[in-house]
Amino acid sequence: MSTDTLSWDALLRTVRSDHPHLYRSWFEDLKPLQLSGGQLQVVVPESAQTRYLRDHCTDSFVQAAMAISGHLVTVSFLSEGELAGGGVLATSEPGLSQTDLNPDYTFDEFVVGPSNRLAHAACRAVCQQPGTLYNPLFIHGASGLGKSHLLQATCDQFQRVNPGATAAYVSCEVFVNDFIRAIETGRLAVFRNSARKCDVLVIDDVQFLANRESSQEELFHTFNALYQSRRQIILSADSPPSEIPTLEERLISRFNWGLVAQIDTPNRETRQAILQKKARLRGCEIPAEILDYIAERVDANIRLLEGALTKLITETELGGKPMNLETARAILPSYDGRDQRPLQISDILQTVCEHFGIRTQDLLGRKRTRSISQPRQIAMYLARKLTPLSLEEIGAHFGGRDHSTVIHAERVVQTDCEQDDRYADTIQELSRRLLTK
Repeated sequence: MSTDTLSWDALLRTVRSDHPHLYRSWFEDLKPLQLSGGQLQVVVPESAQTRYLRDHCTDSFVQAAMAISGHLVTVSFLSEGELAGGGVLATSEPGLSQTDLNPDYTFDEFVVGPSNRLAHAACRAVCQQPGTLYNPLFIHGASGLGKSHLLQATCDQFQRVNPGATAAYVSCEVFVNDFIRAIETGRLAVFRNSARKCDVLVIDDVQFLANRESSQEELFHTFNALYQSRRQIILSADSPPSEIPTLEERLISRFNWGLVAQIDTPNRETRQAILQKKARLRGCEIPAEILDYIAERVDANIRLLEGALTKLITETELGGKPMNLETARAILPSYDGRDQRPLQISDILQTVCEHFGIRTQDLLGRKRTRSISQPRQIAMYLARKLTPLSLEEIGAHFGGRDHSTVIHAERVVQTDCEQDDRYADTIQELSRRLLTK
């Protein structure tokens, strides 16, 4: 789209230049609808992409639009379904909350290698024949190896292959919290109905059922209802069913009824392919020698691999440094050497507390004064970026907070970094200290 005051191509170039960590290659599929009355409406092909743009990119698009046009402009994102009036109406009934799918987590963006080939093939198969081939499907592996990506890709593909069918993706924490809320509000029947009517129910990180007897009881009956009606059940954990602490034998037995597939640490070639895929997703072409350099030094998990790539892209595009091997070596010194001790949450807590002159017990406590809440959010952000821990695991380390608190902290810190150079410098300095421990 081009008007007298705003060029769509120029807007996208500005967003990519100013916010490389937010930019995605599928932004080119966005369609500007109209610029009227100072409001720019943008049509988005997928609902998951719409949520990503609304949650993460609205401010960056607004800033770019105003910089190019020289006028006050607001930006809104509409999915094609919303534009056609075909959006799903929200219900007031409290049931099972469904976690929004990440638009980056599709089969097209998943790199298949020896470490995950069986799990990937099984997920593709259940999209075609749900409830029959592998039911339940149980996928396990260490944190940061792509389990959540694979599970969300399965939900995405299932809904594409089976229009009108329902696939619910939830974390174990969401399942447990919704179950508790249903009991408290006397709406347990509503919760059960919403969980058991799904054509595909996907529960991530079921290891968090440990020591939750009532939740295990509820999942047992939900499992039976879904299985008997030939509806697909997909589960994930960081260990096989028999190694989940305090998990009831009857659940262990049922989790083993179908296929149990393990995801291992990817080999060097797979890690390089993952880096290449994620770089292209962000619209970047990175020389093979740089990708190989990162793949050789970051071999713990995919989350750390992506963190290293994000650091490289951000510092080269924002810092104006050339994209070459020398730059990669200069800005990724912490990844030299394979025997480096993994970064711990305790390291992050100590470093942040020392920098801000506060006590660890205050950081983990419930005080909400800015002098405490800001360092707490920074510590959560650093834990998210520099460790392989899941959202739930990070929340547990910070006084038992839930995953939504960690997500909020990550978004706040990202926004503040974009708006305040001194704040961004503080984050970089803390990261540098932690990565050189």
